[in-house]
Amino acid sequence: MASRVCLVHYHEIGLKGKNRAHFERILMDNLKAALAAFSVATCTRISGHILVTFSKKGEAEAAYDTIRRVPGVARVSLALHCNRDPEEYCAAAVQTLHEFGPFETFKVEARRSNTDYELHTMDLNRQVGEVLCHAFPEKKVKMKDPDARVHVLVVQGSVYVYAKSDRGVGGLPQGSAGKVVTLLSSGIDSPVATWMIARRGAVPVPVHFSGRPQTADTSEYLVQDIIRALAPAVQVGRLYVVPFGDCQREISMACPNDLRVIMYRRVMYAVSERIAQLEGARAIVTGESLGQVASQTLENIAAVNEVVDTPVLRPLIGSDKQEIIERAESIGTYDISCETAPDCCTLFMPRRPETHAKMDEVHAAWEMFDHEAMIEHLVRNVEWIDFGGPTYHRPRPLHDRHDRLEAKYRPAHAE
Repeated sequence: MASRVCLVHYHEIGLKGKNRAHFERILMDNLKAALAAFSVATCTRISGHILVTFSKKGEAEAAYDTIRRVPGVARVSLALHCNRDPEEYCAAAVQTLHEFGPFETFKVEARRSNTDYELHTMDLNRQVGEVLCHAFPEKKVKMKDPDARVHVLVVQGSVYVYAKSDRGVGGLPQGSAGKVVTLLSSGIDSPVATWMIARRGAVPVPVHFSGRPQTADTSEYLVQDIIRALAPAVQVGRLYVVPFGDCQREISMACPNDLRVIMYRRVMYAVSERIAQLEGARAIVTGESLGQVASQTLENIAAVNEVVDTPVLRPLIGSDKQEIIERAESIGTYDISCETAPDCCTLFMPRRPETHAKMDEVHAAWEMFDHEAMIEHLVRNVEWIDFGGPTYHRPRPLHDRHDRLEAKYRPAHAE
């Protein structure tokens, strides 16, 4: 009797040549982690696909949408697993087409992964097509752009039949590209940037700059909700929280009003770079979009970038707000980001921030407060929350590593 399974298709992994098996293993591990709440029986590779089977009835259907959200999954199909018995797989074809939904035209697409089955692909197409024409006499066969496609895949002694097949998020499996530190607020943009970099195989380590103690800690709880909304498909193992409110107040009192935002962001980048060093992360990721707000002009981006040596990645740099909102809705973070929460982004903001900063003025403002001591204080007082994402590997005890890095960043006059 046919059993229900999920067939996972991938695209970019198939182009990896000799490294393909490595990427496949990572994707299978990520699928197992994402499906931890389901009764997964097997997760194994079969002829360019990953086959996921379940020990409980109905769980393949329930897990279908979760699988679609896992980075590295190009497409997922809800299939029936049959023996090489024409009566069995033809009946499965009729069942899958019944379950497909409304359609007027259809076609059969059969494929063999090896030649040990006596029927050729064209023979399989005719065999299954004849049965479907008798079962659906009012429907028409259409070879180009049909409403429904019934796939018959003969592989490794079995036949997999499916009509329901939907696109996944694509990309590469998370964990295949190393760690990055992401600046994660409770707003709309940075969760999308975090998702996009995870979709390219990176393991995001979010850093949230809270307005605490100058504001309530509401934004910190919203950020945790965002991380849970991204799960289980996107795994986040640890969230760093930096109470930044008092430091913002100090900067606002010491620096010119129009340069406050640039000073805030320079400190945030410097702290994030230290955390990246402690974590072994290779880049910093932000949710900036060119020209969207005052701090995101080319001049201001250059003024902020100057303070770090670590590469800064901006996945949304060419996106407009509507595109970002649509992506936030699709990944499930938009409604959370719309909740009102005071945070460091709205704290001590100038009425007219500088939009085209001049570097000599930025340097002068940077020397108006003890930025090295401030950065050191923030790193020493960073807090973190562990979420247990399997792709994340914890660094050695944070403050032990910080002591060893301290000398590297200590100014020469402090010695």
